[in-house]
Amino acid sequence: MAAAGSIRIEAGPETTVVRLVGEIDAALRSQASESMALALTADAPVLIEATEATFIDSSGIAFVMQLHHAAAEAGIDVALRDPRRVLRDVLEMIGYSDQLRDADAAPVR
Repeated sequence: MAAAGSIRIEAGPETTVVRLVGEIDAALRSQASESMALALTADAPVLIEATEATFIDSSGIAFVMQLHHAAAEAGIDVALRDPRRVLRDVLEMIGYSDQLRDADAAPVR
């Protein structure tokens, strides 16, 4: 049986993309840990790409917040692309939305 969601890392020379696909929940805990480690060691700006996310639970929100905090401590820029607002709406509800720059408002450099 295929997983309902995934967290993928696409490391490029200028940006590391953390791609959230499908349902982002506790079942992806090990993928989240591996993805965070890869994103932070790439030493490039991080783009959280949530265009293909259909659902995110509290463990998925915790992953995004932990990634953002760890990247900030390491001096790594993080931006969010979420045109369907699956993630952004939840971040707004908990008062965290203004912490993540909108990737479409200003390009990651």
